[in-house]
Amino acid sequence: MDLLVDFRFCAAHRLPRHPGRCQRLHGHSYRLQVLVRGTPEPTTGMVIDFYTVESSVSAVVDELDGTCLNEVLATPTAEAIVVYLWRRISPSLPSLFELRLFETDDCQVIYRGEP
Repeated sequence: MDLLVDFRFCAAHRLPRHPGRCQRLHGHSYRLQVLVRGTPEPTTGMVIDFYTVESSVSAVVDELDGTCLNEVLATPTAEAIVVYLWRRISPSLPSLFELRLFETDDCQVIYRGEP
């Protein structure tokens, strides 16, 4: 069974090696979907408590909210950001299955951890 929780944060970035308009500083209202996979525990009937997911993810998302992502990552592409998020979130959320990072409503990166 899959459990999905949404998070949002706003941040700026520039892509220094990109030949197009993203080379300039600009911002996004990011949406992060956190997908946890598991079997409901017999006693509680839950895969995981929503609060557990929120507490594991919120601290990381709050650190990025309102920042310039170039201060965190050398080249903060959506791909690099979602890998960064995975590495920060997965130690405290072992049942993490997938992250989806939306840079816009129409553009997203899906990441399922290191192969």
